[in-house]
Amino acid sequence: MTTSQSEVTNDRQALPALVVRGVRKTFEAELAPVRALRGVDLTVERGSFIALMGPSGCGKSTLLNLVAGLEEVDEGTISVAGESMSDGTEDTHALIRRKHIGIVFQFFNLLEGMSVLENVALPAIIAGKNRKSAESRARDLLDLLGIADKASEMPGVLSGGQRQRLAIARALANEPTLLLADEPTGALDSVGGQEVIELLSRLHTQGQTIILVTHDANVAKAADTVLRMRDGRILSDGDALTNDTLTTIGSL
Repeated sequence: MTTSQSEVTNDRQALPALVVRGVRKTFEAELAPVRALRGVDLTVERGSFIALMGPSGCGKSTLLNLVAGLEEVDEGTISVAGESMSDGTEDTHALIRRKHIGIVFQFFNLLEGMSVLENVALPAIIAGKNRKSAESRARDLLDLLGIADKASEMPGVLSGGQRQRLAIARALANEPTLLLADEPTGALDSVGGQEVIELLSRLHTQGQTIILVTHDANVAKAADTVLRMRDGRILSDGDALTNDTLTTIGSL
């Protein structure tokens, strides 16, 4: 009996968006090695919205970089939609990233010499889509994110909140399984930050799986689940923050 392509696709879609098992990462430093991650386990089901909180240096951003294949794990395994991000070549990681992962950084990382529309269309063009379909998808995203009227503008004329909306649109260009957002409100004022929080919440209600790294309890409250990290580990489920706890922290 042969397995049809549709059956394989359905089986993959039933897999968790992310599975991390026993991941360790150490960076060599001048004085002593820095153990950034010390055996992290994490499963993210599709459609989840998870916030990772913790003090600076606890390993939050390192974990996101490993999930995205931007750095190599020392030990352990990472799979995104059933595909391994913890072994293989850089080219393999790039293909998985292109297919399954969208990344939103704190400082936008936009291409200043390209228009708003071109910034969003580029990832799809790189992935092999023709320009017409890539630009059609880009226009739909810009409309969804409320900046369709800025399509022909250059990024430099946008406000901070609009620039982060543009960065999110670009991250969604290839319809990623997993959206990674690393301190997406960190470079914004309170108004721009609130815009981005509301946007991420809206994307989540439409089914997007999101992992958000933040040190801000008010930002974390947008997520379904908030996990704390400390000393390179994710604390146990019993230590997960509740909405009541987050409200208390946010009022301090």
